[in-house]
This record gives sequence, C-alpha cells and structure tokens, in this order.
Amino acid sequence: MTTADTALAAAVERCAQEPIQVPGSIQPHGFLLVLDEHDLRILQASENVAQWLGVPANELLGCTFTDVVSESFDLRQHLQRLPGDEAFPFHIGDLHLRQGAPYSAPLRLLAHRHDQVLIAEFEPCRQPASMADTGDYYPLVRGFVSSLHNADSLEALLQQCVVQLKRITGFGRVKAYRFDAEGNGQVLAEVADADYPRYLGLRFPAADIPRQARELYRVNRIRVIEDANYTASPLHPAINPRTGKPLDMSFAALRSVSPVHLQYMRNMGTLASMSLSIVVDDQLWGLISCHHAQPQPVDFRTRTACELLASVLSLQIESREAHAKTRQLLYLRQHIVRMISSMADHDSVSAGLLDLPEVLLAFAGANGAAVISAERCDLIGQTPPAAQVNALVHWLAQRGEEAVFHTDNLGRDVDDLPELASHAGGVLAVAISQIHSHYLLWFRAEQVRNVDWAGRPDKHIGAHGALDPRHSFVRWQEQLSGYCEPWDPLVLEGVLELRSAVLGIVLRKAEEMAQLANELRRSNKELEAFSYSVSHDLRAPLRHIAGYTELLGEIEGQGLSERGKRYLQHIEEAARFAGSLVDNLLNFSQMGRSALRLSDVDLNALVQTIRQELAPDYEGREIVWNIAKLPKVIADPAFINLALHNLVANAIKYTRGREPARITVGARQHAGETEIYIQDNGVGFDMAYANKLFGVFQRLHRMEEFEGTGIGLASVRRIIERHDGRVWAEGQIDRGASFHFTLPRHPATP
Repeated sequence: MTTADTALAAAVERCAQEPIQVPGSIQPHGFLLVLDEHDLRILQASENVAQWLGVPANELLGCTFTDVVSESFDLRQHLQRLPGDEAFPFHIGDLHLRQGAPYSAPLRLLAHRHDQVLIAEFEPCRQPASMADTGDYYPLVRGFVSSLHNADSLEALLQQCVVQLKRITGFGRVKAYRFDAEGNGQVLAEVADADYPRYLGLRFPAADIPRQARELYRVNRIRVIEDANYTASPLHPAINPRTGKPLDMSFAALRSVSPVHLQYMRNMGTLASMSLSIVVDDQLWGLISCHHAQPQPVDFRTRTACELLASVLSLQIESREAHAKTRQLLYLRQHIVRMISSMADHDSVSAGLLDLPEVLLAFAGANGAAVISAERCDLIGQTPPAAQVNALVHWLAQRGEEAVFHTDNLGRDVDDLPELASHAGGVLAVAISQIHSHYLLWFRAEQVRNVDWAGRPDKHIGAHGALDPRHSFVRWQEQLSGYCEPWDPLVLEGVLELRSAVLGIVLRKAEEMAQLANELRRSNKELEAFSYSVSHDLRAPLRHIAGYTELLGEIEGQGLSERGKRYLQHIEEAARFAGSLVDNLLNFSQMGRSALRLSDVDLNALVQTIRQELAPDYEGREIVWNIAKLPKVIADPAFINLALHNLVANAIKYTRGREPARITVGARQHAGETEIYIQDNGVGFDMAYANKLFGVFQRLHRMEEFEGTGIGLASVRRIIERHDGRVWAEGQIDRGASFHFTLPRHPATP
C-alpha cells in the first residue's frame, strides 16, 4: 500500500469515526432546551434562544420551563401524552413564549426523553410548502396505501411513493435508492422538476454515507436540512450535566449535521434536503432523498405525513421480500428433497447427487458443480479442470474455518490459485467432512458488466487531511470484470440445510454399514471356523486315500491291467490335488485367525530366498530376472513371504513357453505407503475380469493349461488387507501382467 493509499484509508476511518450524534449544536430554524424532568429546570440551551426569548442562553440555566413560556401551558399535563417507550420527538402541543419575548407567534413543541434528560425542541407553526390550501394529508396517504396493490414491481412501488412525496413536500427532486451488499445505493425511482439533474439508474458509492451515519439513519428515520448554508447554534454548556459528556442528539429533529455533508449538498446544487429511511427487518434497506435547489422549510405535519408514507413503504417492501423469500425457500427445499431422495436411493451420497445433475446446478443457480469424495472428483457442467478443483479443495481444507465458503470474485479472494479466475467468476463450497476432504462445490461464470455511477466514486483528501466531498455527480461508467452474480443469502442457508441432510444420510448409511460389518464379521468368523474344521477333518481321509492308493500300486500293481493302473494313477493324482487344496484352504482360514507379528522385513532377502525355493519349478527354462533394490518394510515376515511366494510362483507359471521369460520385481514410494510390483511377459489376462482375480477359486485360465487351486491370489489379498494395504493387477491378453500391493510406511499397531 502506497503512502497516498495509507493517508486516504486513515481519512476514511476518521470520517467514519466522526461523532455525528453529538454535534454540540442545532440548525437555527428552531431552538432547543434540555430539561431535568423532575423539576423542569433548564440544564442546557441553544445559543440562538436569545433571538426567540430575548434572554442569553447562559442566563436561562437553572430557570424553570414555566419561566420561558406562557402560563397557560402546563408541560407536565402535556408530557402525559409522551410515549414512555420511544425516544422519538413527539408533538405534545403548541404554545406561546412568555410575555415580552421577541417572538410572539405560536410554536410547536416536540419533546423526547433521551440521554437521561428531557429534550424540548421549539419550531415555528408554519404553513406547509405544498398543498397550503388545506394541509390535510389524510386523503393523500389513504389513496397511496390503497393503491399499493396496483404496483406490480418494486420499481413501480417506489415510483408511486416518490411521486406522492413530491406532491406533499414540494421538493424539486425526490429519488429512492436501495443499498446493495457493499452499501452502494442504486437509484430505482425518481421524479424531478425540469431544471434538476436526473440520477435514475445511477449508483452512489457506499463511502458517501459513513457507517455511523447509516446506523443513525436506521434508528432515526427522518432527517431534515432546511438550508445547507445555515450557521449552527451551539449548546450552552457543551456538556450534558447529567452524563458529563456531550448531549446525545441522535433523535433530535434540530440536530446539526456534519460540515462535510453540507459541503456535499452544496457541491450537488442542493440547499435543502429531507431523507427518509427505508428499514426492512430492522436493517437499513434504502433511502428516499428529497432535494431542493433553494432553502425549503418542512412543516411538522408534512414531516409526519412523509414518515407515515415511508413506514408504509417499508412494511410493504418487507412483506414483498418475505413473500419472495418464502417462495425461494420452497423452491430450494423442493430441490433439497429431490437430492435427499436420490442420495437415499443410491449406495453413496455422491452417486445420488450425480444422478440429478440438473437439480444440483439449479439448486444454487450455478453453471457448474463438483462432488469431492475420498479420492474422486466428479465434475458437472462448466467448471475448472479437475486438478484446479482439487487444489481449491486443498486450499479450503487448509483454511479450516467455517463450513461454507463463498465468493463472487475468485481472483480477489483466492489469490493463491490465480488460474481459477480464468475458468469461473465465483464459487460456493460446503464441507461435508473436512477430515476426509468431502466437499460440494458450485461454480458461477464471470459476468462482465457496466456500472453507472453518479460521478466518479473515488475519494480525495482535502487541505486539512479530511475527506474532500465529491464535486461531480455526472454519469461515470465503470466496467467490472472478474465477478459473478453474488450468492443469495437464502442459497447459503439452503446449502447449510443440504449439508445437514447429507450428514444425516451419511450417518444413517454409516450405521447401516456398521451393522452389516458386524454381521459380516460374525459370518466370516463362522466361515473361517467352518473352513478350518472341514479342512482339518478332510486332511486325514485324503492322506489315507493317497497312501493306500500308493500301497495298492506297489503291492498289486503287477496284477492290474493297463486300464486299472491308469485308474489307480488318476485316483492318486486327484487325492494329492485334493490334499493340496485342503492344505491351502487351511492356510487361508488361518490367515484371518492369526495375529500379525510386525517387524522389519528385508524384501530383497525374501525374494532371493523364494527364487531359490522355486528353482526346481523353472529348471531348464531361460528366465531373465530384473530385481530392483527393494526397501525394507514393517510387516509380518511369514505372511509377506507367503504373498511374495504366491506372486513370484504365478509369474514363473504363467510365463511358461516364453523364450526368454522376463520377470521384474520393483518398488515405488508414495505418500504414506510403499508399492511393490511383480511384472511378467506371460499370457496375461483380460482386464474385464480383473475384479475376479483375487477371489477364492477364481481362475481365468483352464486347469489343463496351468495347474493351481485358485486360492493363491485370494491369500495375497487377505494378507495385504490385514496389513491395511491395497492390492490390484493390470494385464493384457498374451502381453503379460503386473501385480501390485502396497504397505503403509507407519502401520497401525495390530
């Protein structure tokens, strides 16, 4: 940030800190007295009281209220009309000043309780500047209220209001504008005399109204400045005796305004103004600004009628927005229900959402979406590439803040990933599970748009280091790029509802899976016990069959025919195969029952030992071994030896007929795990059946071609999964195969 930027930021902050609710002075078209309500003694008085009463302000201090007004006015009786729960000025009656005062005409008395005192404001009883013939605004207000239902849009409603307010007040220009999320106000309705500049459709920057002024507009819904060239009348004394601080005049009708704002008015060619607040759901929604090129008094009755119109307008807008909000919430919840139903009907949340892509996009009004689950990144519609989406998810996970993140300008708010801005304008992301990086994301495309400002919105520092009010209000156009349409707050609420629903479904599915897992675990234990029992009980009979067949061949073989000898040989081979199968089944069942005994395992030494053990199986064959330097791993040595033995034996078996056979054993390091692979140039397999390879008794080749029981690869999978690893295979028919498994670098304690 440059020095000029720092100075400007400091000036803006000083402007925002200006204590406008305690200006210490009033506008001079009336005068003000601060009273102790208990004894009605005067605590403070505006200095211009001398023009009205003929007595200096300091001489009034300590006097009673009855000392300055006619004897016929009983203040305590009139104060009974004052609402006890409101701090707004209330017209409690009209009165004359004491006999001999310079001002002899009747005055209106407005009173309100605030800051531990009673504040009394006196204004002349004047004829309204407009409709002076009757001053009866009731028919006009009633007509306005009855015509509201004819307005078919917000702009039409505001236009009706500004037309009526101009008729009531006689101001030269009346405009209504609405604040956006950044505080900028756009003029949506306007009516003006021929010689007044027009601002319809233009925007006024948020900096024109500092934050403390916005808060004052919210709590005090009308402010009148009759003459921007007035000379303020200070209070005497400056300090409220009851609080020891300057008097809080937040609700005073005569309250003086900031000199900066008065200069702003003069720069705009406005010498009189009246502002009416539009408050919706207790928030400042917008303003109605009445401007006049010359000083313009505004009678109390006129102000009251205008306040009433503004209140009716606020209620009407609040009603319309509540109705629109209800319709939108219904729309969002209809989409949520459809997505919940789809998620419940599918095996996973992701599958359910991906089955309704149009609903997922319409729900957030997005051009694209992404469903991130575990290792998957599924994209729908117009999105950044998967790699950039994953990078964004990683960025979101690192922030670890609120569950929902949204921006209408990716380039501005996600500056760590500048490439995203070339694919989308904004993103809305919700974390389903930050632990496992499960996210739902919606993307909106950039919308380049032109914004018409009422004058260039830049701020400048004046001669004394304060902000200099803008001098030009001529239309100035700015092109905004990099932005998408802002995310509606209701969509953000809907996303949180969707998140809660998804978490509910995930929890329910987790409970179902836990129940199934318990049942499966129990069934597996029963199956393991059964297979162990059967295998153990079958070993003895099969050995007897094999043994007696061998004895029969030795003792009676000479007396058997060639057919009998052949039958006897088939029996012996079948018995030995069945015995081998039973032994393998017994070993397989024991894998799930035996505890792992983890230790350091030298894979190179294991592979070398396995080659020596299997040497008789490939005697006379030419095999080219390519064995890399393998890392040490933490595993159960016996089980890993069995897994490697099965895989190497398979490679030897299925390369039979290759001249030469080539077998490669290697390793790769990944994040948190070590991958081991055994690759050969054998007969391979069809990848369409890859999911069958690691099942029990699953064979992809005929037994006549390659012997085996069909349990070896199933044993490999069970061993590796017990080590919390993964196993998979890749291959092509007649072009070899490779088998892979991983072991965690830091395995959990068994």
